[in-house]
Amino acid sequence: MATLAIYSLKGGVGKTTLAVNLAWCAAGLSARRTLLWDLDPQAAATWVLGGPGKVDQAQAMFSKDIAVAKQARPTAYPQLDLIAADASLRGLDQLFHDLDKKKRLAKLVSDLAGYDRVILDCPPGLTETADQVMRAADLIVIPVIPSPLSTRAYDAVVAHLGGRTPLLPVHVMVDKRRALHAEALAMHPDWPVIPMASGIEAMASRRAPVGVFLPKSSAARAFADLWRRIEQRLAA
Repeated sequence: MATLAIYSLKGGVGKTTLAVNLAWCAAGLSARRTLLWDLDPQAAATWVLGGPGKVDQAQAMFSKDIAVAKQARPTAYPQLDLIAADASLRGLDQLFHDLDKKKRLAKLVSDLAGYDRVILDCPPGLTETADQVMRAADLIVIPVIPSPLSTRAYDAVVAHLGGRTPLLPVHVMVDKRRALHAEALAMHPDWPVIPMASGIEAMASRRAPVGVFLPKSSAARAFADLWRRIEQRLAA
């Protein structure tokens, strides 16, 4: 099993978009038994994948003796399961602080050994939850918009981690016609690129990964290419 975290210091940078599409690629393209664990109280990944509506149980598995694997539910896609988020996760940072167990999330993830790939959709910010994620993950994928603020946020994460966990930055929402974007891509030509695309924006209305409803689109190809690169990193 390998654990992949989709994390960013900033919100609104396409984190959930990456999480959902990479989870679908893992299950659909690589035939991996995959779990997407939604840790964000906004529950966007849960909503896109057709998870539960309003419930108030997501935080309980961190504080109670609950078998975390039993919280996973199948999605509409073969090989892809979901542990849903809900609003109770708004108190997760405080709970981690009160528990004072630095590897609580890592312990729960270790109980998911029946899966080949566990993908964590993380809330933004340098928080107690983020520190738990960084201890639990084998690889952290960080979406970076080609802009000074987003790049600055990425640099802050690098400094905070100090090389403890492998990182894979990904340029997202890229429009190569914009001079600022072209300059950023030229500075980091080895970073994977996810384009700005109408198909990605349509995920919210379609409530599905891009590869499901636009399998031949540039966006679907970009997610597939990124997933292959991740698999190579995990196998190294």
